[in-house]
Amino acid sequence: MNKKYTCYDKIIVMKKTKETVLAYLVKEDSCLMLLRNKKKHDINANKWIGVGGHLEEKESPLDALYREIKEETGLDVISYEYKSLIRFNYDDISELMHLYIVNEFKGDLIDCDEGTLKWIKKSDLFSLELWEGDKIFLKKLINNEPYFELELNYLEDKLISFKFIK
Repeated sequence: MNKKYTCYDKIIVMKKTKETVLAYLVKEDSCLMLLRNKKKHDINANKWIGVGGHLEEKESPLDALYREIKEETGLDVISYEYKSLIRFNYDDISELMHLYIVNEFKGDLIDCDEGTLKWIKKSDLFSLELWEGDKIFLKKLINNEPYFELELNYLEDKLISFKFIK
């Protein structure tokens, strides 16, 4: 028996997409990490992450990179490498994140109003409280692997699946 479907037979959930940048500033054998411990309502509370944030209206990822690093660290970017495009899917949100390594910068580090900044040796990164998905792409960054694309799927704060697209 053939069944005829109506538009009510399937529920389609449209995810709201936001675009962000994330950078890991590197000097010698260390990365600048941010412990998110200052904001009241923070999805990243008590996690160590790189520095970055959302793109403002009509802002390019590169402009956001320069702005976010300046706002959160007080440093000016001199040279960078675009390493990855990562899609995070969680709850009803899809986040498209541009991932960078910043190898050269100038200026003096400031206090960040989002958390505590600290230079962490690359060999100690995985002893920090990190998102499970971040561990996946941090390994590639530390090994200086070429550009890649990745999709990370979360249910609440648990990584439930991931796949490399490129």
